[in-house]
Amino acid sequence: MIIEKVNYPEDLKSLNIEEKEILAKEIREKIIETVSETGGHLASNLGVVELTIALHSIFNTPIDKIIWDVGHQTYVHKILTGRKNKLDTLRKMGGIAGFPKTNESIYDNFNTGHSSTSISVALGMARARDIKGENNKIIALIGDGALTGGMALEALNDVGSSNTNMIVILNDNEMSISKNVGGISMMLSKLRTKSTYIKANIKGKRTISKIPFLGDRIIKLVQKGKRGIKQLVIPKMYFEDIGFRYLGPVDGHNLSELEDILKISKEQEGPILIHVLTKKGKGYKPAEDTPSIYHSTSKFNIKTGEKIGKGKKDYSKVFGEKLVKLGKSNKKIVAITAAMTDGTGLTEFSKKYPKRFFDVGIAEQHAVGLAAGLAKSGLIPVVPIYSSFIQRAYDQLVHDVAIQNLPVVVCADRAGIVGNDGETHQGLLDMSFTNTIPNFTIMAPKDFYELEEMLEFSVEAKRPILLRYPRGGEEKSWDSCEKITLGKSEVLRKGKDVTILAIGKMVGRATEVAEELEKDGIECAVINSRFLKPFDEKTLLENLSGLIVTIEDGTIVGGLGSKVEEVLVDNKINTNIEKIAYPDEFIKHGSVGEIEEKYGLDTISIVNNIKENLKLNRIRNINDRNYMKAKF
Repeated sequence: MIIEKVNYPEDLKSLNIEEKEILAKEIREKIIETVSETGGHLASNLGVVELTIALHSIFNTPIDKIIWDVGHQTYVHKILTGRKNKLDTLRKMGGIAGFPKTNESIYDNFNTGHSSTSISVALGMARARDIKGENNKIIALIGDGALTGGMALEALNDVGSSNTNMIVILNDNEMSISKNVGGISMMLSKLRTKSTYIKANIKGKRTISKIPFLGDRIIKLVQKGKRGIKQLVIPKMYFEDIGFRYLGPVDGHNLSELEDILKISKEQEGPILIHVLTKKGKGYKPAEDTPSIYHSTSKFNIKTGEKIGKGKKDYSKVFGEKLVKLGKSNKKIVAITAAMTDGTGLTEFSKKYPKRFFDVGIAEQHAVGLAAGLAKSGLIPVVPIYSSFIQRAYDQLVHDVAIQNLPVVVCADRAGIVGNDGETHQGLLDMSFTNTIPNFTIMAPKDFYELEEMLEFSVEAKRPILLRYPRGGEEKSWDSCEKITLGKSEVLRKGKDVTILAIGKMVGRATEVAEELEKDGIECAVINSRFLKPFDEKTLLENLSGLIVTIEDGTIVGGLGSKVEEVLVDNKINTNIEKIAYPDEFIKHGSVGEIEEKYGLDTISIVNNIKENLKLNRIRNINDRNYMKAKF
């Protein structure tokens, strides 16, 4: 097998085109086999096999630098840059990451995980190169979906106007996660079909010319606007007008064509844009047919394509089903997604209420700004966005929504630890950064039923709301819950030895901890905080007893623990508090269970933590009493 002979990019340079085509087939097989066992991003990687081989064949990496946008499509890159034998550790704790990591390889030039960033970063590196008097090539690779992001368009404008020597490769597969939408997508579609247009145009001319008296006059009028028509029909002019030399489109699965166009780009000066047409999921029919399903997949059966563990109910599905019900009775409810229709549970809503559903593409800032406009006009926008992507719209949360106190419901899907995608995708910060914004209400459900109740409360609340919930299923379920009242928590258990306050998925964990401690005669009160903001200070003070423990699926900075600490200080209460949360650091990849155990958020670790604290408190109290006796 040729793949066995290729360990680093240098090994590619001795292969001919036929051998590289065989290598491409072998790489696809390896990726399909690996991802079927580990889970991960399948469709995007299958689509860039030939492109990645060509890039490493023509350019002198790592001296020449490739910046991957998002970076979920770098499995091929990792195979070709010394990590082939580690691929079975993909996304596992201690194994290789699913995204570029500079601490993993000298061939990974920048850590990425979010979209639309590569052109800005590459431009920075190109300018640094020029300042230092170096002569290497800088290549930014970006998808057509990511090109809709404002940051990417800002960067394109800067590159073109500055005439900097660098290459942008536009990987055009007509997909982001859900199918691409918007004007740029339409522009690229026109470019793909320009030959078809030209043929139709010739035929149309002939037909028009036959119209008595008017035919020739119509043709002359159209010809006067020739340049304007070409701008509409041949969008390469868009890139050329902002300062790029446009090359393509080129078949992204034809190695010979790819290598030829990359060689040409190396010889050019100034900004170059290479338009590459690829097929997401190439080489694996289930992924070709349904690329959105195989964008990020769990383990699956290679022969059937059927996902292992498929069909389990999760928070996103429960959210989507409830929103459909609410949308039926309340015509003011509208839903917005940033290219994540299926992932956020909005597929059914989009089908039932198409006029009240908006997919804005990969554009979280625009999504929240759009929501603000809809809310200002009397509608109730619901905007589910993965927690780690909400931070991209922080200014809009402040400036567009909160200052005007608009009824926008922002749903932080995948809040807390998501696991295998690592630092860029962990949803640990949403509570903390939203907590700093006046007018925002922050809430999190303990189970599916409470999510439904909170969503119903949110669309009726007439205020900015962050509703956060985790990835996957509920840890524990309750048959009912107290009515959701603004800023009111729920006392689930009484106890005199320990008072545990938890929020969201950690409420189930808190009750498990209380049950375990009860076996040792330790009585625990458990409070479902429900709201981080406004916080239920009254219920806390009424139930305050023994050691105070907070448990949350977020960062220790600025979350539930910090809020409880503030209340205790403000009320001049001197008591012991143990804050159980994730530390002030970025959490690397691994399974959710592994990460929770590592950072002490699993049930056993919390139980042991509380027992140790109680023991230390008893020792401290004895020492205090002995000190007082000795003194007096």
